[in-house]
Amino acid sequence: MDIIHLLPDSVANQIAAGEVIQRPASCLKELVENSLDAGATRIQVIVRDAGRTLLQVIDDGSGMSEMDARLAFERHATSKIREAQDLFSLRTMGFRGEALASICAVAQVEMTTRREEDETGTLLEIHGSNVVRQEPCSCPIGTNIKVSNLFFNVPVRRKFLKSDQTELRNLLNEFYHIVLVYPKVAFTFVHNDEILLELPIGTEKQRIEAVFGNPKKNVYTSAFVDINTETELVSIRGFVIKPEAATRKAEQYFFVNGRYMRHPYFLKAVQTAYSGMLTNDYQPSFFIYFTINPEAIDVNIHPTKTEIKFADEQTIFQILMASVREALGKFTLAPQIDFDTQGSIDIPAPQNNPVSRPHLTVDPNYNPFHARSSYTQQQPVANWESLYADLPTKAKNVIYPDQLEEPAEVELLRPEEVETCSLWQYAGKYIIVPTAKGLLLINQHRAHAAVLYQQFLVQIAQTQGSMQQLLFPEVITLPPDEMVLLAQLLPDLRAIGFELEQLSPDSYSVLGHPSQLEAQSPIPVLQHIMQQVRERGADTQQEWREQIATSLAETAAVPYGRSLTTEEMRDMVLHLVELKNHRRMADGKIIMSLLNDEEINKRFS
Repeated sequence: MDIIHLLPDSVANQIAAGEVIQRPASCLKELVENSLDAGATRIQVIVRDAGRTLLQVIDDGSGMSEMDARLAFERHATSKIREAQDLFSLRTMGFRGEALASICAVAQVEMTTRREEDETGTLLEIHGSNVVRQEPCSCPIGTNIKVSNLFFNVPVRRKFLKSDQTELRNLLNEFYHIVLVYPKVAFTFVHNDEILLELPIGTEKQRIEAVFGNPKKNVYTSAFVDINTETELVSIRGFVIKPEAATRKAEQYFFVNGRYMRHPYFLKAVQTAYSGMLTNDYQPSFFIYFTINPEAIDVNIHPTKTEIKFADEQTIFQILMASVREALGKFTLAPQIDFDTQGSIDIPAPQNNPVSRPHLTVDPNYNPFHARSSYTQQQPVANWESLYADLPTKAKNVIYPDQLEEPAEVELLRPEEVETCSLWQYAGKYIIVPTAKGLLLINQHRAHAAVLYQQFLVQIAQTQGSMQQLLFPEVITLPPDEMVLLAQLLPDLRAIGFELEQLSPDSYSVLGHPSQLEAQSPIPVLQHIMQQVRERGADTQQEWREQIATSLAETAAVPYGRSLTTEEMRDMVLHLVELKNHRRMADGKIIMSLLNDEEINKRFS
């Protein structure tokens, strides 16, 4: 009995859709790229319920004929290429002919389209790869595609979509990847009847400002310097941030031939150019555009087309690194370097006092473990190991990090012992607690942060946060993606003690904050919370609750250098030892360490 058979087209399309259309953001990317390939100058994206209910793209592009409209939804039907060799000279965003077939396989799609030369357009409706109707219609020039009920026939895929706020952030991020490289196209993004972004035609710098700038603060792009390098291999232009303006939250974008890409190797080139200018926890923001012969790159690596292979990556690495250094050097932000030279830089000596090169004589036969009386005979030194016999493995009277033990058992410090023992503070940083096994050193800031972390988690879960009203409310203004994130965190922020009221599509008024923050400004705290959630990829409610608690605890904890009374120290240590995990913080940092009796006695031996 034969067991191999051909899959129906509808099933094959659903399988292909699993790789091409992973979430609403994937659908947006494919539809907008098609609009750009059609020569659109105005593109409107309309989203409802973060793309679950509706994702609509309207453009004023070239439109399609009745026959093209029908063929566009067939697998491997495309107007971009005709033969395999065309893959190496791509100048369009799409080329596989899989996107529309994949979308209509897992959604209900309605499209209207008309060319300029046609009097009427075409209406096409497809549900799960099945054509429901196709008929003439009246519509403007261009294409209007509505994708409704994404994954309606694949409930497992729909179930694994994230929350609406998370999916909306993914949609906006994908939208940024496109709008930042096409400033000559006007874009509008509407979510649930609210305009989140309206981007007019302009320059690349104006587009960056429109997306990431804040009209109520300093001009965002004023912190950037231009890069512009032309070589026979590649053209590199764009903007890199001045080192003093770098932050922990970095916007890092690479584009090649009008296409967004991820490239860790080129990211390393930029980071190398900033070497010595930034601390470890700061990253440079940049927007860098490559223009290169399409034959020198391969975009046909992954269906998302964000992984791109370059034929000569090492050379482009050097060109990119030099371009960034040169741009920073022009503004006296980095040492001036002559990038036309290779290797070391020759500095001419003064003409009135020439300096000759030093000459060193090196004996290649020299060996330090042979007798020095005659290099020609080279007799080995007998028992040379004895020369090091008297050296200790570790210097005396020095306490090494591995000798500071972590308490192995909870019983090392019991609450009843804390209530009666003497406590001391050292250097405004450590609390010293005498125990039966030695001196216990407790980092006061980390100890307090660990206690507050657990308290904040309970308060969020039980909505029991205490709020302190602000005498003068403060306003926080954010870009669209961070406004979406803040809305996502809002219930838990209110549960912990924040009182926020939305003033406009891009700002909130902060009327109160958790009482543990005392007189601190709530704006940096909120920004730090959102930064931690974004950087650490918190997607579930429990994950972002932990990030909220962590950020608040780090901010509200007693700072280093503050003197504590004996009662304050005792209260802090008592609360600490009551925690289930009191030796380490949630991020793994050590809170306490034991200096045992043996090590103390060694110092007096």
